[in-house]
Amino acid sequence: MAPDRLDEDLANELLAKGLTVATAESCTAGLVAARLADRPGSSAYLVGGFVTYSNAAKISQLGVDADVLAEHGAVSEPVALAMARGARHRLETSFGISTTGVAGPGGGTPEKPVGLVHVAVSGPGGDAHLRLMLPGDRRRVRSDTVTELLRLLLDQARALP
Repeated sequence: MAPDRLDEDLANELLAKGLTVATAESCTAGLVAARLADRPGSSAYLVGGFVTYSNAAKISQLGVDADVLAEHGAVSEPVALAMARGARHRLETSFGISTTGVAGPGGGTPEKPVGLVHVAVSGPGGDAHLRLMLPGDRRRVRSDTVTELLRLLLDQARALP
């Protein structure tokens, strides 16, 4: 699905069901919120968001457990899920969505290479997570992360009555 079509379908689904969203972003640094806000009428579903690049910000702003960060690292499924849950809880929305990853060009390790990203959605139907290995430069990794997260959010929204 093309990004424009995805964004339109997502906006229509959220509006039709009266659902709201809060974002928690690390590697995308606000790109998810910006893309959600690109559509007219987005204030009906986009409540707000957090850009939490540092572990300290993840802890203080989203309530991510320091022990989870220490055990798994910021780029991990447990942290992505905790970020999404934290955003949802802090802003009292239907959905909390999150991104955390290694966009590059530096910062990768053999265990967590450049292009590794975790995205998560926490919502009324439960939690969902994707582990992505995205090719390309920093711009493409970040852009593709946003698209994959919005696809996951649309799937979760569609699954609700």
